[in-house]
Amino acid sequence: MIELYTDDYFMQEALKEAQKALEIGEVPVGAVVVCNNRIIARAHNQTEKLTDATAHAEMLAVTAAANFLGSKYLTECTLYVTLEPCTMCAGALHWVQLGRLVFGASDVQRGYSLLKSPVLHQKTAVAIGVKAEESKTLVNTFFKSIRD
Repeated sequence: MIELYTDDYFMQEALKEAQKALEIGEVPVGAVVVCNNRIIARAHNQTEKLTDATAHAEMLAVTAAANFLGSKYLTECTLYVTLEPCTMCAGALHWVQLGRLVFGASDVQRGYSLLKSPVLHQKTAVAIGVKAEESKTLVNTFFKSIRD
């Protein structure tokens, strides 16, 4: 059993969102935004469904969280996302001044950490590798299915 209010618990919730994306034929990335140990936003990739290349899980979750809080800043929030954010999403996380980012699997092809310059806000704390294997397995399952 997963204890409440831990990185493992909240990443498991992000994995549930990623599973929803997988079920509708989207790249399986899921995200949740947490503020004061409460999930205030959930999202999964919807680029195909919305015909919008910017409809990444992180972008949708951040927008929902900002709307929930009535603020453009998420300084007191943590974003849990199953895959390392791309540069577009990392740029958005900079602008919202995200307090903390926790991601599962690294994205060795498009992840923000491939850039030499820092992308995230200087005050954003980062934790990497929470439930990385589960996250990676979902992504690998998706890409294997489209190649077969």
